[in-house]
This record gives sequence, C-alpha cells and structure tokens, in this order.
Amino acid sequence: MSVNLQKGQKVELKKSNGGALRRVMVGLGWDEVQQSRGFFAPKPQDIDCDASAFACINGRLADVSDVVYFGNLQHKSNAIKHMGDNLTGAGEGDDEQIMVDLASLPMNYDKIVFVVNIYQAMQRKQHFGLIRNAFIRICDAETNQELCKYNLSENYTNMTAMVFGELYRYNGSWKFNAIGQATQDNSVGDLAKRFA
Repeated sequence: MSVNLQKGQKVELKKSNGGALRRVMVGLGWDEVQQSRGFFAPKPQDIDCDASAFACINGRLADVSDVVYFGNLQHKSNAIKHMGDNLTGAGEGDDEQIMVDLASLPMNYDKIVFVVNIYQAMQRKQHFGLIRNAFIRICDAETNQELCKYNLSENYTNMTAMVFGELYRYNGSWKFNAIGQATQDNSVGDLAKRFA
C-alpha cells in the first residue's frame, strides 16, 4: 500500500512483509502546462527537466564524483544509477528514474538527495510555474511495488530548480523525507553547492 506524502513528511521504507529493502527505484515525473500562444508566435521550447542524485557523507556532498546526473550516469560505488535523460517530460508515468542499491551503498554514505532542475532555465525563460503534475515516488525495485509518492502541488512560478526529497539512514534503516523546496538555481552545479 503506497503512502501519499505531504511536504515535510518522513516515512520509513520497508518491504510489505516488513523486511529490509535492498534496492529502490526513485521515479520523478512532470508534465508541461499547455501554453496558449498567438497565431504567429514561435512554438515554445520543450522544458527539459534533469533529475540528479547527490550521495552525501555526514549529510554533505563531499566530492563532485558523488553527483549522479545526465553527465555522470553511475556513482563510483555502482550503487546509484541514473537510467537516462528525458528531454521533454512527454508521456505517462516516470520521466526519469534513478536506481539505488541500498544494500551495496558504502556505509559512509548516509543520505541521498534527489533534485530536479530545468536545463538552461534562465536562457530559455522557463520555470516550474510552467510545469504541472510533478512528483517523486519510491518503489521496491525487486517487486515494483510503490512504497510512497509525493506530489508537488504548490505554485512554483519563477522557480527553476527543486529539492524533491531525500533518502537517509536512521538507526540502521532507510527513511524518505519529502522536501519540496524550490530554488532559483540554474544548473545541477548550482544545486550541488547547497549541499557541499
């Protein structure tokens, strides 16, 4: 039974039978708002959202190699894998997926932060106010069962990036925190500086 989370809500992640989770799939999705335009107006550019994961030690991003994104699809531990870049957000379901092997993630990593930024947002004059139905969900990768989902429903006009949520170790188990913090960062590098 999936839990629908509210902003700021934390939930412990475990298998439906109560066992420890070994692998999770983090799915992120969004749709573009249909923009009205005049007869001679140029077609608006697709909004290219990029999902990334920051593997943190003691809650902080220690090294650029701990950023998993479209330019670095696999963490050096092989425990975090980005499944590829979606350039438009078109289609149903997850737009981008990040697989996390919790069982093989080295113990010194205590948190994984999931963020999304709009590629070249400033240059293209795009923002999260042009996006609807944004969500993050966590599934047990071994059974495909959805464990929790967080739908972002606030007005994010003029915001260009988003800290969706984080997985973190707590007393030997993994929890998820639905953050939903919008920022005006223009790149994954700008977002990463917040956690360095």
